[in-house]
Amino acid sequence: MAKHSLGKGESVSPILTGGSMKIITLNVWGGRIYKPLLEFIQRHKDVDIFCFQEMYHDAEGKEPNEKWKNEGALHLLTDIEKLLPEHKIFFRPHFDDFWGLSLFVKNSLPILEEGELFIHKHKGYVSKENEDFLPKNLQYLKTRYNDRDITIINVHGLWNGQGKTDTEDRIDQSKKIIDFAKNISHDFVLCGDFNLLPETQSLRMIEKELGLRNLIVEYSVSSTRTSIYKKPVKFADYIFVTPNIHVSGFKVLPDEVSDHAALFLEIGLK
Repeated sequence: MAKHSLGKGESVSPILTGGSMKIITLNVWGGRIYKPLLEFIQRHKDVDIFCFQEMYHDAEGKEPNEKWKNEGALHLLTDIEKLLPEHKIFFRPHFDDFWGLSLFVKNSLPILEEGELFIHKHKGYVSKENEDFLPKNLQYLKTRYNDRDITIINVHGLWNGQGKTDTEDRIDQSKKIIDFAKNISHDFVLCGDFNLLPETQSLRMIEKELGLRNLIVEYSVSSTRTSIYKKPVKFADYIFVTPNIHVSGFKVLPDEVSDHAALFLEIGLK
């Protein structure tokens, strides 16, 4: 597990106190809906933490084939960085060094620890069957809010080209997420694109073994996809929270900036 903790002599940003913390999680689809995506992020620049999946970073010339070259914005991370000068950036690729997860975190939040854990295969893994079957990681960031520690976990779950049902690999992936989260002694938010249906064992074991609230189920959400996504199964994205987190706002945003919908969360701590 790769991580970075604050060391002696490193500065800590001012602690956010009062009010609430705003979080958006979104699979940006590599920036295929480029201009509307950037306009969306600009409108929501007051959000404290963005959790992005399928992020490109300096990918030009590194794409393995023509499919990658013709899909998305190859410098998307840098383009978003220009829109969010008040945010720190953390990028954790799971394919080569240019495709993966990213967190954008308001400067007002202290960064106590940031890192990643691979939950499917390993860093640098390349499938012999299909180059689209990628290794997967989770990205986490520990911060402090109202004098209490809180960790944000950003996940992009396994895609296998065979739907969003349980498989041995997905069960194993969930076990790794659970084992990681059980070592967190404070409240946390677990979010991202899990590539799973709500009724799967892979999701239910996360809820039950960690005692989490699944906000997609709790708020009776019927779809986390936009109209751009034409397949019949409309679930992929989730937000889970620990019981002591007070949810003051949660919604699936209507903006068509990806084939995934953005999920918005506003929280406090009980």
